[in-house]
Amino acid sequence: MTSEAPPFWWESADWRALLLAPFSALYGFAAEKRLLGAKSPKIDLPVLCVGNFTVGGGGKTPTVLALAKHAAAMGLKPGILTRGYGGTEKGPHLVDETKDSADHVGDEPLLMAFTAPVAVSRNRLKGAELLKRHGCDLIIMDDGFQSARLHADCNLLVVDARRGIGNGHVIPAGPLRAPLLAQMRKTDALLVIGGSDRAEPVVRAAARAAKPMFAARIKWDDEATIRGRRFLAFAGLADPDKFFDTLQESGAWVSLTRSFPDHYHYSDDDIQELMQTAESGGLTLVTTEKDAVRFVRGSAAAQRLADSTMVFQIEIAFDEENTASQLLQGTLDRFRLRG
Repeated sequence: MTSEAPPFWWESADWRALLLAPFSALYGFAAEKRLLGAKSPKIDLPVLCVGNFTVGGGGKTPTVLALAKHAAAMGLKPGILTRGYGGTEKGPHLVDETKDSADHVGDEPLLMAFTAPVAVSRNRLKGAELLKRHGCDLIIMDDGFQSARLHADCNLLVVDARRGIGNGHVIPAGPLRAPLLAQMRKTDALLVIGGSDRAEPVVRAAARAAKPMFAARIKWDDEATIRGRRFLAFAGLADPDKFFDTLQESGAWVSLTRSFPDHYHYSDDDIQELMQTAESGGLTLVTTEKDAVRFVRGSAAAQRLADSTMVFQIEIAFDEENTASQLLQGTLDRFRLRG
């Protein structure tokens, strides 16, 4: 779904949203019942869930990584739990960044495994139990908010301010995974990444519900390496335009772009076209970390592409220094109260 989200979801609601409204009502009813009515299993570890209100990329992965790094700095042993979208592994499986490939475990789990232990598991509880056996004392769950298949002590919902919640309708009329008010009832805190009026509807809803709100931005530490250079930028993301815009805002001269679906597996033909186009235009190839890990232990062509491509590395910078500490300590406190 994330890689095939229709563009009209991110525009003002029109006749297409109206036409699909009856189907959205049915989907939303089922999603709300699952979200609010499910008795989620618990594990004897604190669990912080990082989710989105909508389908598509909203900044979950860099948020998870930032929280994992901060947790480790606090003396905790965080483990990351994920379903492993884009991979064949059903789990529970502990990702080995020295042996696993993105085809096997998924691109995001492989990327995150360089920061903290990562368990890929369709069964969230079994994945959490694997991380516990591995010595982790905190679970950071990447997605899984709407499925309610593991109890979370804190549900942090991330919103990309550039897109907000789109037209505000539930699938298939819009990008919401469940009715907004139902999701807000289960939300413990909101993190808005970037600055844009598109996030206002969900910010107002969170304010009315008296939910704590935090802010962050995308940070790029080494702009000097890209400023003024001419690039062919490519990415397989839910929102590749966000990557292209971030590049240009950082001073890069993006001459050409190539967009692919989220979690895309690049073929040798794709790779050849990218390299030939860049060479003929005198351009430098650049992509995201998430795309770059897909070339790890890939074909010979994938290795050549990796060797000739610059990786644009980003991280989340919280507007307030104590944001991560507040979220992590809040999770620990809720866990202790859970007993």
